[in-house]
Amino acid sequence: MSGYYYSILHGALLTVAVSLASLLVATLIGLLGAAAKLSGRRPLVWLATAYTTVVRGIPELLMMLLIFYGGAIGLNSLLELLGSDQGVDLNPFAAGVMTIGFIYGAYMTETFRGAILAIPKGQMEAAWAFGMSPLRTFIRITLPQMVRYALPSFTNNWLVLIKATALVSLIGLHDMTYLAKQASAAVREPFAFFLFTAALYLLFTAVSLQLLKRLSARYSLGTDKVQL
Repeated sequence: MSGYYYSILHGALLTVAVSLASLLVATLIGLLGAAAKLSGRRPLVWLATAYTTVVRGIPELLMMLLIFYGGAIGLNSLLELLGSDQGVDLNPFAAGVMTIGFIYGAYMTETFRGAILAIPKGQMEAAWAFGMSPLRTFIRITLPQMVRYALPSFTNNWLVLIKATALVSLIGLHDMTYLAKQASAAVREPFAFFLFTAALYLLFTAVSLQLLKRLSARYSLGTDKVQL
């Protein structure tokens, strides 16, 4: 049975890769979504609001299946209209990363929007008065403070995102949940393998929580009394 445990550990590396790649996608989408909501331009505000409302209202499992199977059908239909006879199969890793990133991008949008709104507007106006460009103002003034305000909610989103990666096992990606299921079916001892997988998820979330707590303490220096 030790071979199955090594296989699950190997799948854990894939789980970490999916988590980190999804986090990157979610963060980028979240920043763009927050910028759109705060832009004051009605089309962008409406589009970002519709995105966050719809995505947060649909179960993650259903969204995963819709994008993986619906995306493949849509691409093949488009190729057929263009006169191509070749079909397209979505890569499970890319589909899983884009789906999870797309889902949690909606939550990150609200996280970053709230963090930016928590910063006194006068600081940005002062930067503009000194001739700083909007981009430089964001990098020098808004971003460092935004991180401090966003980290608590960002931490929660990240911890939930890690656990949500188990959904990629449903589209054939050999993460540790998929391999635990295969191992339990082979030896008919599901409890041991699923308990081992649960312990790995707990380890990942515990390590992440400690790292993000230290990061939060670092960005809170000079503003709050914190213990490093």
